[in-house]
Amino acid sequence: MIRRTAPAGTPTLEESRTVAETTRSAPRYGNRPTMKDVAARAGVGLKTVSRVVNGEPGVTPETERRVREAVDALGFRRNDGARVLRKGRTATVGLVLEDLADPFYGQLGRAVEEVARAHGTLLINGSSAEDPEREQELALALCARRVDGLIVIPAGDDHRYLEPEIRAGVATVFADRPAGLLDADAVLSDGFGGAREGVAHLIAHGHRRIGFVGDRPRIHTAAERLRGYRAAMEDAGLPVDERWVAPGPTDPRRVTEAVEGMLAGPEPVTALFAGNNRVTVTAVRLLAARTARGDGAPVALVGFDDVELGDVLGVTVIAQDPAALGRTAAEQLFRRLDGAAEAPRRVVIGTRLLARGSGEIPPGPSA
Repeated sequence: MIRRTAPAGTPTLEESRTVAETTRSAPRYGNRPTMKDVAARAGVGLKTVSRVVNGEPGVTPETERRVREAVDALGFRRNDGARVLRKGRTATVGLVLEDLADPFYGQLGRAVEEVARAHGTLLINGSSAEDPEREQELALALCARRVDGLIVIPAGDDHRYLEPEIRAGVATVFADRPAGLLDADAVLSDGFGGAREGVAHLIAHGHRRIGFVGDRPRIHTAAERLRGYRAAMEDAGLPVDERWVAPGPTDPRRVTEAVEGMLAGPEPVTALFAGNNRVTVTAVRLLAARTARGDGAPVALVGFDDVELGDVLGVTVIAQDPAALGRTAAEQLFRRLDGAAEAPRRVVIGTRLLARGSGEIPPGPSA
């Protein structure tokens, strides 16, 4: 009797069965069940399945039960992409933020999501990381996925790349900052008025040498807040030494260098106006360390935009309302989607001064 030996590495019959069974039972990732699969399992036609999944009449209760059982068993989900071709709407909108990790944009995004949900619409969002190229790439990627509308917090200053999308019917609203070189709806905070009020508050508490540390001046919000600072100083008849003005990136190192420079020399500033929440956080840490060392007189601080634990730490701020920004922008977007055809609107939402202690510190005796 000749005994045949399988080549090394060849699976036995039992192993082959195990492999085959495993292969048959493993999920087919990327191969979703179709209406045809549902129809075959339920023993009905494709049109009947379509009527059931789209909630259309004309199907008996027993047939509907069989179809729904097949849908549940297979894990079938309706292809909304196909519905777009028939109805022209995707029930999705896109949101392009600056930074998903920033609490300000977190509140804004949540408000947009709530309005979208109330309209039965899915929100898809992403972060531009303050990069104009990334903003454009993300916005156009959302358009390519056939979103019905966009809300954009601009990183760049030229939004003409969206003109073809808007002409094609993509409703677009800009929030926090206006569009650049494009006439479009915008919902903004009153950066100029808020900064003017914050600096006037410091002046009212006796300060004459007030420093401004803000974001890059090409950014609309940063430019408006710097303009408000200068207006408040002019209103009070106070000169502005340009050494007191430090716009630029808001990373802690740059902000620390700017503040330390303003606090050095024979006539240092006695108060600071921080142009956004990131600047405020760095300034709070620096001033706290300075106080702990007993280094000079206390320095007053007012920040634009609230900060986490600002009420606990006693930080006086000009508070924006990011939820109102997001909600108003989303409501305007859905007005457009519902057919509103008026000229582009600009809505400005007011700010509030929250006096908590840091902005009420008077100048030192030598000031």
